[in-house]
Amino acid sequence: MLYYVNFLSALFKMKNGLLLINLGTPEAPDTVAVRKYLREFLADKRVIDLPAPLRYLLLYSIILPFRPKQSAHAYQAIWSEEGSPLLIHSRRLQTKLQTALGSSWQVSLGMRYGNPSLISALEELRHCTRLTILPLYPQYSSAATGSSIERVLHLLASQPVFPTLTIIRDFHDYPGFINAQATLIKPYVADHDYVLFSYHGVPERHLLNTGCNKVCEQSCPPINESNQACYKAQCYATTNSLVKALSLSTGKYGVAFQSRLGKTPWIKPYLDEVLPKLATQGIKRLAVSCPSFVADCLETLEEVGIRAQEQWQQLGGEKLTLIPCVNDSELWITALVNLITSPENSNN
Repeated sequence: MLYYVNFLSALFKMKNGLLLINLGTPEAPDTVAVRKYLREFLADKRVIDLPAPLRYLLLYSIILPFRPKQSAHAYQAIWSEEGSPLLIHSRRLQTKLQTALGSSWQVSLGMRYGNPSLISALEELRHCTRLTILPLYPQYSSAATGSSIERVLHLLASQPVFPTLTIIRDFHDYPGFINAQATLIKPYVADHDYVLFSYHGVPERHLLNTGCNKVCEQSCPPINESNQACYKAQCYATTNSLVKALSLSTGKYGVAFQSRLGKTPWIKPYLDEVLPKLATQGIKRLAVSCPSFVADCLETLEEVGIRAQEQWQQLGGEKLTLIPCVNDSELWITALVNLITSPENSNN
């Protein structure tokens, strides 16, 4: 009997752990919950990378008194009976990955801000001796990827024994991701005049902090040793891979960056400035894909699906179609399984 118990214990402790990380979501679409979420999110020194006194002055005197009400209204527009779309899609992804990877893996989900927390996710993985950390951000940024990895390593620091770690830093040009995203885009190409790839923006200074010598005014050069961690360069690399997969011709696609906050320069071109330019070119039917997100969320469903849609109609556009993110699609599940278990990422 003792041998049997020890055998089960040893078998359990050898399990592989997979930590899926996404940014987070408020627990409810109301001002109180959104304020709590924004307070945690925007207090992060990697998100607002200003000296602490300035960061907290900005947060408590300008952002938190006004932003939560506005953001709560936006969340209400996309919230479903099941809850936050980001959390719904992330949970479905977790469940399907658990099934696909089988009993030798424990798959847990943690949000960088809010719940389910990274603390609770790591608690679920505490018996795993091998741990793969997968931030669900295709392109690397210090504000999202860097912050998530830093937080996990901080939480692991108190453990007496570290698991064997694998960190998948980004997957901006991973063929499985490109294929899954391109497959979702393809049905929309024929009946739309133009495909716009809209990425989450970051402040320009964030690029300089990751090794870039300068912020490119237009498209970035191919990924090389000097810009391998440049968020904007990775966004353009993703775009180029998708364009190739879809056989899009020049003049039929473009890039924009959305979600800027504050008055400091963010990477360009801005989505709300690109739309008027496209309208003046005679484009009527516009398809928008958001390849910096793997799950549909506030930034895709509300910012693009509602606000950009309204702007496009005011500009005389016929229709703006938001193309879904990869979410929990079967091709994406297969791609992730292959990514996680590939020889360069596997701890086996």
